[in-house]
Amino acid sequence: MTEKANVPLAGAFGGGGLFGIGYAMGVIEGLRKQGIDLSTAPMLGTSAGSWAAAATALGVTFSSLKDVKMPRFPNLRAGVLAQSTHQVFGDAMRPNVHVVACAVRGLKRTELDGALIPLATMVAASSAVPGLFAPQSINGRLYIDGGVRSGVSVDLAAPADLLIVIAPLAGAMFGPFNNIVERNTQREINQWQNVHLGKVRLFAPNNTTAKIATLPHHLFDKARGIEAYAHGLIEGTQAI
Repeated sequence: MTEKANVPLAGAFGGGGLFGIGYAMGVIEGLRKQGIDLSTAPMLGTSAGSWAAAATALGVTFSSLKDVKMPRFPNLRAGVLAQSTHQVFGDAMRPNVHVVACAVRGLKRTELDGALIPLATMVAASSAVPGLFAPQSINGRLYIDGGVRSGVSVDLAAPADLLIVIAPLAGAMFGPFNNIVERNTQREINQWQNVHLGKVRLFAPNNTTAKIATLPHHLFDKARGIEAYAHGLIEGTQAI
């Protein structure tokens, strides 16, 4: 089978709750201000990163996204998360957006294609954190949060000359969990580069940004997500 040719630019965005959505969208907007526009590039999102990828492809601003009414959680009622994602993304589909979810059966990473499945459905699947939301059904199969198996899944990103990786739970973030995400993300970056030979620009919270969320439950605090956006914007703008 012939390898796909590299595109000039692609993105891979990882999980991190509301904090992760804010941070990723801040970085993406900061990069746009510097002339790096990911909106039409192939993007792979996991959990929070799936929100960022879908919003970027559709031109949904963080200002609009932060006002979306999210269900209180834990809420294990089937379809409740999809109701929220549908508020933002409607029935839109975009071929440049793929997301990673985990099939409940076997917990296998599954890459879902925005050319075949509505963004709202894919984002709900990739964000269905076990214990907080019910699995999302797609074509008769149940899926849960893609972050169960990998925080970013960089190794599944599109072939590109330059890959923008945003890992909200790596960098200076808290404790042993950070170390796991950091190691896995670097391993996946190495795997991706060995195959595609492209350059990678990794964004992960710096020391100042990491102070926004010092405990796991902080990741799901809306105010901290808004603050993370502002910090991500700075990091993205200063990247060049």
